[in-house]
Amino acid sequence: MGIKGLTALLAEHAPKAFHEHEIKTLFGRKVAIDASMSIYQFLIAVRQKDGELLTNDAGETTSHLMGFFYRTIRMVENGIKPAYVFDGKPPELKSGVLSKRFEKREEAKEEGEEAKETGTTEDMDRFSRRTVKVTREHNEECRKLLGLMGIPFVVAPSEAEAQCAELARGGKVYAAGSEDMDTLTFGAPILLRHLTFSEARKTPISAINLEKALEGLEMDMSQFIDLCILLGCDYLEPIKGIGPKTALKLIREHGTLAEVLKHLREKVAEKEEAADEGKKRKGGVQIPEDWPCEAAKELFKKPDVTPANELELEWKSPDIDGLVDFLVREKGFNEERVRKGAEKLTKFLNAKQQGRLDGFFTATAKPKTSPAKKDKAEEKGKGKGTKRKADDKKDAGGSKKTKKK
Repeated sequence: MGIKGLTALLAEHAPKAFHEHEIKTLFGRKVAIDASMSIYQFLIAVRQKDGELLTNDAGETTSHLMGFFYRTIRMVENGIKPAYVFDGKPPELKSGVLSKRFEKREEAKEEGEEAKETGTTEDMDRFSRRTVKVTREHNEECRKLLGLMGIPFVVAPSEAEAQCAELARGGKVYAAGSEDMDTLTFGAPILLRHLTFSEARKTPISAINLEKALEGLEMDMSQFIDLCILLGCDYLEPIKGIGPKTALKLIREHGTLAEVLKHLREKVAEKEEAADEGKKRKGGVQIPEDWPCEAAKELFKKPDVTPANELELEWKSPDIDGLVDFLVREKGFNEERVRKGAEKLTKFLNAKQQGRLDGFFTATAKPKTSPAKKDKAEEKGKGKGTKRKADDKKDAGGSKKTKKK
């Protein structure tokens, strides 16, 4: 889920933190990518014309493998060295959110069954995407694929985006790649969004600089974490009645989340007292009884990660025969395309890259398109899927349920 409303706040108050780039401008960069987010993204985006997941002749889902294989090759062709990070065990504090996601998936399944009887193809497609769940098998298959491709990966002790941020802070990679804005809350110096999107979608990569974000918001990292918690994160229920602008105003006025909560509780007490005196009480703020914000803050400040200095990322030549065995013989991919992809990996992973010019973040112009508006447009586009399916078909070289990939 990430942090609610953070993109819009940064676009308004810290526009210099945003820069849009074509993928080729990232040549020579190493990037730690949130693999778990990528799998979910590919399962949603890489689909057949009828909206169903890509499968082979045996009925096994291959959307995630298609996405990893071709999108990774695209990055390598453009001089990027990706390293993927997989989720480990989720924090206990996240159990409530995960439980709600499960409930929503079950609701979507029921609604999807009804849509099959009475709804349109568009309705069925929309509900189908809401039921997507990343399984242990998906993760294992993607790790096997990456190993055969010569692409390094890390299994995090806990949250993948926290481990990505640790690798970036530790200098192992240039940036963290994820769609979740809480990657910044975990301290990633630079966050790259839309990195694994289909090339045909023509969506520029959005780079967000944490230091510039803090400057624009006029706060330090501790206050930024407080703001993100108040906005709404994966670990806590949101405080009803507090929107993004109010959250920013409260942190700026009171300095810390603890002081904000003290202020809000005083306001709530005043309204309750007024209600007892017979005065009409209007809506207002509702703070959950059990709201362990300090525990959430500790998770952001000191997440469970493997220290960057204990990890070595190594890019190797792909195992071409292994890729053919796995993707072609086991999963039904097109052999010619797999071999061509492996040749590209061999060529570009072993190529000596030229040096980069300094000043990747020297430009300070505000993006022509507001990141907030862009994200909103993408949300509206979810479920329609027609253009996205065509894009991913182009990425994959064309595929359908029982056709060779």
